[in-house]
Amino acid sequence: MILDRRLILMGLAAGLAGCASGRNETAPPMETAASTGLPFAPWTDIAPEYLLFPGDEIEVATPTASELTRQLKIGPDGRVSLPLLGHVMAADRTLAELEADIAEGYAAHLRRPDVEVTLRLAGPLKVWVDGEVRNPGVFDMPGDIDAYQAVIMAGGFLPSARSSQAALIRRGPGGVRMMRTIDLRPRKAEVVTMHRGDIIFVPRSTLGELAAFFTLFRSALPIGFSYALNGGYAST
Repeated sequence: MILDRRLILMGLAAGLAGCASGRNETAPPMETAASTGLPFAPWTDIAPEYLLFPGDEIEVATPTASELTRQLKIGPDGRVSLPLLGHVMAADRTLAELEADIAEGYAAHLRRPDVEVTLRLAGPLKVWVDGEVRNPGVFDMPGDIDAYQAVIMAGGFLPSARSSQAALIRRGPGGVRMMRTIDLRPRKAEVVTMHRGDIIFVPRSTLGELAAFFTLFRSALPIGFSYALNGGYAST
């Protein structure tokens, strides 16, 4: 789908309104997406329900058929392999959703297809840092880090970076996309804790560059990452 760059720039300008006065503005609501060109929801710090991710280790227990119980690691493609069912998509699903999917599959083989899925170990917590940093890319968080520390992991800012207006994009409750601008200038950086799947984009001048970043970035995203400019949240 070809993105309308003019609408995207208008939406980003709306999201940045008030930055010059030092206010901390949130992204425009979803219902105004048509006028802004960006489907970003209002920012909230409420954590969404946990979604499984490649690298997570889970246990799929079948109490009525214990021989089918397995401890599995979700593969890079987001799938796990189960007896009788073959490959099942696990990434981008909650534990309850995966339980329902597997139970439905086993309904054709078991009289009582009871399934219990538990998370045994979370895989690497990855964040994305791009834009005017020395080593853009995907990084495994070594623990609880903030946005400024994530930029340091990416080699720090380039001299051309506009670190006072970096974009932080995060998955919110219900899979919606949220964006806010954060000030990451040294000694003035906002302390914003990073979450799995967060994106930090550091522009040269304004966040209008974010449009080009997304069009190139989307095709390289792995299973488990659900941000898109031109569509709603969906698992693969």
